[in-house]
Amino acid sequence: MRVALFVTCLVDMMRPSIGFATIRLLEAAGCEVVVPETQTCCGQPAFNSGDRASAALLAKKVVAEFEGYDYVVAPSGSCADQIRNEYPGLLSDEPDWHRRAVALSPRVYELTDFLANVARLEILPGDFRGSVTYHDSCAGLRSLGIRRQPRDLLARMPGVELREMPGAEECCGFGGTFSVKFGEISAAIAEKKCANAATTGADAIVGGDLGCLLNIEGKLRRMGDETTRVLHVAEILAGDE
Repeated sequence: MRVALFVTCLVDMMRPSIGFATIRLLEAAGCEVVVPETQTCCGQPAFNSGDRASAALLAKKVVAEFEGYDYVVAPSGSCADQIRNEYPGLLSDEPDWHRRAVALSPRVYELTDFLANVARLEILPGDFRGSVTYHDSCAGLRSLGIRRQPRDLLARMPGVELREMPGAEECCGFGGTFSVKFGEISAAIAEKKCANAATTGADAIVGGDLGCLLNIEGKLRRMGDETTRVLHVAEILAGDE
């Protein structure tokens, strides 16, 4: 199957290694992976800020770039949610674009959901050894039902010990533009998340959205923790951590 990788803005700009880890996992699952070179943003920041015109323009761009593939996979629940669940409504006033968005929607997947439920990857190439605690990102959890998928994949790795933190399903405080507009509230939420993770004594905090991970790691370091690693689940599963 031909799978198009939606890299995401944050991965592209902040931690490209996640993109390469994603490619390695998809190829391990037998996929032909294509990375459309003209891709940019899914439009979520504009959408969440009320700029529907800009969000619609970006939605059309993404649909045109990705509709020719069997599946679209993103190492991000929030971006996958935007494309899968928000595009049809965002483009509802334009019949042709609405039809194309609706056709694309069911073929868009968050990475761990795709690996677990579509590709059904059994053997993971990673060799991570240590304890991890998993943070559930809001969009992936609540809009896409991403909870068991990453945990089931991690459970297939003999060197990984999963230690659940209190409030694993609670927000980390990032929320995209929320962390910019409401910095003090975001910081307080992030501090609680870091404190909850610390109770597990895990070697690493793992998640599926880089925005959350950057927010958590930034707060963790400001709290004086220089040793706990903060990793994307793709880096663990692919062995690129």
